[in-house]
Amino acid sequence: MTVLAFALAAVLYLIASIHAYWGLGGVWPGTDQASCARTVVGALGIETMPSPVASFAVTACLIVATLWPLALVGIFATPFPKVGLAASALMVALVFLGRGIAGFTPAWRRLTPEMPFARLDRQYYSPLCLAIGAGFVILAISGFQS
Repeated sequence: MTVLAFALAAVLYLIASIHAYWGLGGVWPGTDQASCARTVVGALGIETMPSPVASFAVTACLIVATLWPLALVGIFATPFPKVGLAASALMVALVFLGRGIAGFTPAWRRLTPEMPFARLDRQYYSPLCLAIGAGFVILAISGFQS
């Protein structure tokens, strides 16, 4: 479980770092605000990236989520009981699983039709969210069993 916890933490930290980069005004993987927004947000008619506040809010949430797997396997010290961490890990899992599933629904595609986001979402973003969610479920279950 330790390997899974470190893998989840590393992936979440990388995603958090990218969001912080966008909050600082970065435009990769695009070449300008509009191309970056169409690649990573995909909302209908989007021309600019979300505000720095929004990017840093997502960064903060992802950093907190990074600590959960490490706390569940005892690497990150926390005053919370293991069963509480496991229960809250299931809630985190639901967020990621929900986002992952949403990416394959027609309603989500109507909200985020811009290319290349729509293609990248089906190929990478949504499956990654599903994998992260599954990892949290596995760690949560192991947390309830120990």
